[in-house]
Amino acid sequence: MASLDSPITIIRPHLIEFGIGTAAKLGKWAAEKGYRRTLVISDAFNASRIDLLELKGEVTVFAEVTPEPDTANLEKVLAAANGADAELIVGFGGGSAMDLAKLAAVLAGSAQTLHDVVGPNKVHGPRKAALAQVPTTSGTGSEAGIRALVTDPRTKAKLAVESLHMLADIAVIDPALTFSVPARTTAATGIDAMAHCVEAFTNRKAHPMIDIYAIEGTRLVGKYLARAVRDGNDAEARAGLSLASLYGGFCLGPVNTAGGHALAYPLGTRWHVAHGAANALIFPHVLAFNTPSAPEKTKAVMAALGCQTSENSGSVFDAAYAFCAGLGIEMKLSGLGVAESDLDAMADDAFAIRRLLDNNPRDLTRADIRSIYAAAF
Repeated sequence: MASLDSPITIIRPHLIEFGIGTAAKLGKWAAEKGYRRTLVISDAFNASRIDLLELKGEVTVFAEVTPEPDTANLEKVLAAANGADAELIVGFGGGSAMDLAKLAAVLAGSAQTLHDVVGPNKVHGPRKAALAQVPTTSGTGSEAGIRALVTDPRTKAKLAVESLHMLADIAVIDPALTFSVPARTTAATGIDAMAHCVEAFTNRKAHPMIDIYAIEGTRLVGKYLARAVRDGNDAEARAGLSLASLYGGFCLGPVNTAGGHALAYPLGTRWHVAHGAANALIFPHVLAFNTPSAPEKTKAVMAALGCQTSENSGSVFDAAYAFCAGLGIEMKLSGLGVAESDLDAMADDAFAIRRLLDNNPRDLTRADIRSIYAAAF
């Protein structure tokens, strides 16, 4: 793991508005910038409440964002973006909407295609439109980062694009927008935010400058997630989770996730399991697996979640599993409709995600991954 004198690059949106009732600040900011044509990229539900953003001028809405978006969904977004000729692109929704907004901002009107830019630092800049991000869930932290993911339906693999040109000009984080998120989704997305923090904290590339966000984000989830699941209108709890999600996003740029996300991705690409739910199910297994390689940090993670454990893997697994299951999250692959016959293919898919597995504090072999899927079945 990195030491204090190791180099690191910290990335933040240029402007962050945070707090209950801040959604309307986007419209004020856009008007001050003189933007007259805006494209909002959203799902059907959030598209019905874009008035909360108080955007002026000509506003075009793309309302067909799908969960775990694929390349076909992106093509529709790009067609809408090219037609709108927008000066401002807004991602309004969960991580899917915000990721598609990032890609639209850099690909609309560009000679580059998606496959030209997959990987790190391949986007040609500068982009033509400004970019704003407004999250309506507390999980992905996508509003804070420079990565975007879409699924290739042919290979069932996630295509990851990373570029400073996808950094938002403004992120408006209004926890009131999350009040309507159902309890089950609140639980799963909250664990996703925590997984970003935990996987960065225990990462081979972990850094003290990021550790402070990672452990505090974990503590916020431990303190507030159960409260928000019980009462979706608990403003303090919702704000705590929104901050945890933002901190998780801060972790993704310089450090990124590791084995947990690598094993979670095939659940989404093959079985269309929501990203948060997939991460929640996998989380206890990978945390326990990694414990021998990161005992002190694992102990700090469990304390931040309010769980007292010994330093052995079994104790860590039991406590982490109970934490997730206590939120009403489905913790068995079979309960999510995954077929046992697909575990080998899922293991192959996960083992190929080297960009994340190489960050894991303990080497995960293909056999280890298959064993974890079996234990989770």
